[in-house]
Amino acid sequence: MSKKKAKLIRVRDVMSNKFKVMDGLATVKDGLNAMNSSEVRAIIVDKRNDDDAYGIVLLSDLAKKVLARNRSRSRVSLYEVMSKPVLGVEPEMNIRYCARLFDTFGLSVAPVIENGQIIGMVSYHEIVLNGLVALE
Repeated sequence: MSKKKAKLIRVRDVMSNKFKVMDGLATVKDGLNAMNSSEVRAIIVDKRNDDDAYGIVLLSDLAKKVLARNRSRSRVSLYEVMSKPVLGVEPEMNIRYCARLFDTFGLSVAPVIENGQIIGMVSYHEIVLNGLVALE
């Protein structure tokens, strides 16, 4: 019996190049405007220096930490609502392992990081619609 080798699809093959990097001192209002104009679902909060880590702000963060608490989007900075450090994935990672990583750590989106720089974003959306469909 011969086993059929599974097709390998990497994160690089399905990632989105739509992402927005912003300074942590920018307001939530600025972040929302950037999300609307760029059609992105997450904002990466830039490192302050080479020894720092990236942060991430998701729509769910804004709903829980700003909207639900009735905080002013003009007075709250992105650094106040971000998750940091962000858990990134490598572009050469198999999408099967990326999906497992998402499940294990409760993620829905992650930056794709190569040589310390963000080159894209990957989410369940890209993994399933671009990856799972291509496996068929």
